Amino acid sequence: MTKKAKGRLRLLVSMLALVVLLSSCGGGGSKSEKVDGGKVTLQFWTIALQPTFTPYFNRVIADYEQKNPNVKIDWKDYPYDAVTNKLLTSIASNSSPDVVNLNTEFASQMGSKGAVVDMNEHLSPEEKAAYFEGIYNSTVINGKAYALPWYTGTEVLYMNTKLVKAAGLDPAHPPKTREELSEWGRQINRKIGRAGYAQQLVSKLFAVDGIPILNKEKTAAAFNTPEAVTMIDNLKKQMEDGIVLKEDAEFSQQVKYYAGEQVAFELAGPTFINFIKTAAPDVYKNTIAVPVPTGKADVRLSNSMDLVVPAKSAHVDEAVKFAVFLTNAESQTAFSKAANTLPSTKDSIKDPYFTQSDKSLEAQAKVVSAQSLDKATDYMVGVPNAKDVNSAIARALQNMVLNGTDTKQTLTALEQEVNDILKQ
Repeated sequence: MTKKAKGRLRLLVSMLALVVLLSSCGGGGSKSEKVDGGKVTLQFWTIALQPTFTPYFNRVIADYEQKNPNVKIDWKDYPYDAVTNKLLTSIASNSSPDVVNLNTEFASQMGSKGAVVDMNEHLSPEEKAAYFEGIYNSTVINGKAYALPWYTGTEVLYMNTKLVKAAGLDPAHPPKTREELSEWGRQINRKIGRAGYAQQLVSKLFAVDGIPILNKEKTAAAFNTPEAVTMIDNLKKQMEDGIVLKEDAEFSQQVKYYAGEQVAFELAGPTFINFIKTAAPDVYKNTIAVPVPTGKADVRLSNSMDLVVPAKSAHVDEAVKFAVFLTNAESQTAFSKAANTLPSTKDSIKDPYFTQSDKSLEAQAKVVSAQSLDKATDYMVGVPNAKDVNSAIARALQNMVLNGTDTKQTLTALEQEVNDILKQ
């Protein structure tokens, strides 16, 4: 069996399990009671956080149990590849966990089918207002909040100040929009013969310019528009002009280009720093981090982890209360310091950890990314069959941008392909 076929089989198994799960959600199936001597036990699942963060979770769980003596937390941690199937199996067998860590894609699929609790029904206005609005709203489908946003991340713009200065640009006044970034790339190419940056041809290019991938009902493609034609044709022109490298560059390739000073910029998360620090120490020394320029949508893309409460939890009220505790500002600030992540709560970034910099690149990136959270949003929320949709879009972008196929015709064919995927 080919790798692709195996992937489709795994997806089919997951979807069949989801069908079984969902078919039983509305039937009021019995819930697994977990009460010991009058004390409620909550099953709490996370993804690949043991043993690195075991000390943090032991502390936060002990704190919660002390403040809530009627509740005991039973924490289990599973590998990323195993947690979704295990969750579906557990719910279908009426042994649902109570609080589960999921990524946005799977949490949104669960939420869109009514398999998780609507947090809007349980949180007070003050509790909801504690989160960054764009990140919290990333969990909302048709007015229902299917999860609480937990830890997250955003991109920043890394800049080689040596190349920028050689091109006659001032790194103290970096570009703030994609249009300005394009002009900086043009000047760098004209003055010193390098490109502005490299990038991967993926669906987020639509989101940056506010072009929706699907309609509001998530039932059909919505990207086949004049705005998309303009965006793609502009990208073709930027590559022809040397502003962007003419390549579909994965992250590892982007690191190589930046390390070799073939490009002046890199748009990436904090993990980029360790790569460049190892691959090119001299380039690392000349690099600064600034806010990533925004496109027409004026948003910055984030990729959040969430906490959901399955609808079949036997103790919904207690589970929601624990999820709120884990995602409050105090808990998230402590976790960010332990895990080098970004919080989804507004008060967290008032902590000196997110406001003070020792001038190192690591500290610059941390402060800049925290300041970017007010524009953060997760753009793939609620997209069914997201992996297949993303793959189709990536292939079409390669054909349009690199292989010269007609933009309008290719977008129309892609629209049909995505609609067929959504019907599967």
